[in-house]
Amino acid sequence: MGSSGKRRTTFTKLNRESKLRDKRAEKQARKAARKVTMASEVAETAAVAEVAGTAAAELDAGVPSGGSGAAPLQD
Repeated sequence: MGSSGKRRTTFTKLNRESKLRDKRAEKQARKAARKVTMASEVAETAAVAEVAGTAAAELDAGVPSGGSGAAPLQD
């Protein structure tokens, strides 16, 4: 026994699919936000490590961390 004509999609199914699309879009947005946050944290960590490395190199060279290299004034 064959079907007579085209079957129609019910509104229940359309609503369910719409909610699923919205849920997937929100999940993708959260994932993108996490990537941005992680990238900024990695960059911040690298900057801190670079500054710490520079300060350590200056201490090894005997340069004060003030960076000017000028002798302090004596009273």
